[in-house]
Amino acid sequence: METPPLFDQLLDRLIDSQIEFVVIGGYASMIHGSTYVTHDLDICAVLTPENVRRLREALGDLHPKHRMTPRKLSFLEIPQEDAPPLHNLYLNTDWGTIDILTNVTGVGDMQRLKNTATRITDQGKSYYVMSLADLIKSKETLAREKDLLVAKELRAIASAQQQPPNS
Repeated sequence: METPPLFDQLLDRLIDSQIEFVVIGGYASMIHGSTYVTHDLDICAVLTPENVRRLREALGDLHPKHRMTPRKLSFLEIPQEDAPPLHNLYLNTDWGTIDILTNVTGVGDMQRLKNTATRITDQGKSYYVMSLADLIKSKETLAREKDLLVAKELRAIASAQQQPPNS
């Protein structure tokens, strides 16, 4: 039996490591109220050498492996000074899958996302979640069947949020 992902704990690790990021994708959709379940945590971040070092420290004990490589190379195996500049990281960890992108299709980079993101504070910790409008745009740009279904639901959520409550 597979262990369920521990996305809240992964988020705590990222926050504690002081990596600047925005939660994107399915988990952001769930935070905004989507009923579609996601199987990974997607974030957008700038992958500077310093942020990569922080990621290695934050995730090191969770056995991060590159999930897009044939032999599932450890994120910790390649010395950072030998690694080429990174644009995206797709990792499996003991706590679940985390995808780290530097750019979101149809929307832009981390700084662009952060400008319109929603700031969430939970148990004294703050992080940013991609705005509902940006989520809809990214899902519609990707145009995969599952993304279009989520975009339709997110549009309904956005519409309901603009309605005044019944008295």
